[in-house]
Amino acid sequence: MSVPGSFDGPGWLRSHVNMESINVPAGSRRGPPTLARISTLMQYLGSPETEFPAIHITGTNGKTTTVRVLTELLGALGFKVGAYTSPDLERVNERMAIDGVAIDDDAFAEMLYAVSLVEQSVGVDPSYFDIVTAAAFRWFADEAVDVAVVEVGMGGTWDATNVVDGRVAVVTNVSIDHVEYLGPTREEIAKEKAGIVKPGSTLVLGETDPGIQSIFDGHGAARVLVRNVDFGVSRNILAVGGRLVDIRTPAAEYPDVFLSLHGAHQADNAAIALAAAESFVGAPLPFDVVAEALANVQSPGRLEIVGRRPLILLDGAHNVAGALALRAALDEEWSEGPRTLVVGLLREKEPHEILTALGIDALDGPLVCCRPPSPRGLDPALVAKAAVDLGLAEERIEIVDRVEDAVSAALLATPPEGQIVVTGSLYLVGAARSLLIS
Repeated sequence: MSVPGSFDGPGWLRSHVNMESINVPAGSRRGPPTLARISTLMQYLGSPETEFPAIHITGTNGKTTTVRVLTELLGALGFKVGAYTSPDLERVNERMAIDGVAIDDDAFAEMLYAVSLVEQSVGVDPSYFDIVTAAAFRWFADEAVDVAVVEVGMGGTWDATNVVDGRVAVVTNVSIDHVEYLGPTREEIAKEKAGIVKPGSTLVLGETDPGIQSIFDGHGAARVLVRNVDFGVSRNILAVGGRLVDIRTPAAEYPDVFLSLHGAHQADNAAIALAAAESFVGAPLPFDVVAEALANVQSPGRLEIVGRRPLILLDGAHNVAGALALRAALDEEWSEGPRTLVVGLLREKEPHEILTALGIDALDGPLVCCRPPSPRGLDPALVAKAAVDLGLAEERIEIVDRVEDAVSAALLATPPEGQIVVTGSLYLVGAARSLLIS
């Protein structure tokens, strides 16, 4: 398809409602949750979502990493793998990739133009996420992927990705997050996430709370695999550059596998991905395939090391469960040396809860509070106030509005033998990553 030179794809995309940034252009309207808009786009694009089998992934934390591991596993088996994730860290193109390579600008413009023609001809009013999702599925179909690994944007039932018929449905876990959209309790959140489970599918359930697990019953899955019952991690120890793990699945055992990700929680994500890959292919995976994939996997912005002397870690711990996992990883692997914490949160997050989970009471270095580069960014002064409420001295806190100033302040305040941890919103993490590895 030829894209007219006058078509400004990025500008056209940004003109649409974007709930991630609360960008609501004048005249836009929204009603109750619905899949009507994305379904209309799919219909007039030729139903590309039906052209490939899908593994559909939801959960509060660990979704993107699970997609990354699954992409490595399936790629090592020889599949051509499409991966759809959100949000992006640095560029929207990151959200859709084939065999680990993000869509290039020309192909992305072509996909956006195709969606824009549907919008003009049919009069549908899609959101930013609807458009990017439709573009990804059209691209996957055009490129004839063997399988698409699709991450839910938020929830499940009403998420635009839920037009795919996931042969395998994955739920990593269920914690409190996005309460303004999904509800204030884990039970309500689980009900929304259960909406991705299609009749006849296999459900790989990473959530271990029996009370929450029961919510996923009755959704028509032909088979349910439960973590710590049907699959799981039997050994998970610290190793240089990652973890050494033993993983068991219904089909096989995989001992002494090196996982090139930091944090004990990442072993659970790897086990979930391995169970999902086995479910998709209907057989155990060769040990060498698993060893290769887990040794090669990378998950940017998730306990990612981007500097040394001082050690600089990026982690998008944007909710309490994520912050607790980050604190556990820091305590296990990087307990030595003074630590500078750079924190930026979105407005809907409660700073006292996040800072407590991060272990602000044990912080031995400065705290830099920064506004994430998003219209939803929380005033960093409120984060600083929460830190003071929790007992951190005011003279140890610096408040900045710009990410580049936060990075500079942290570098100036941290000795070579120390560490800098940038965390909170993925918008903050992505902007810091652009500065630190450019």
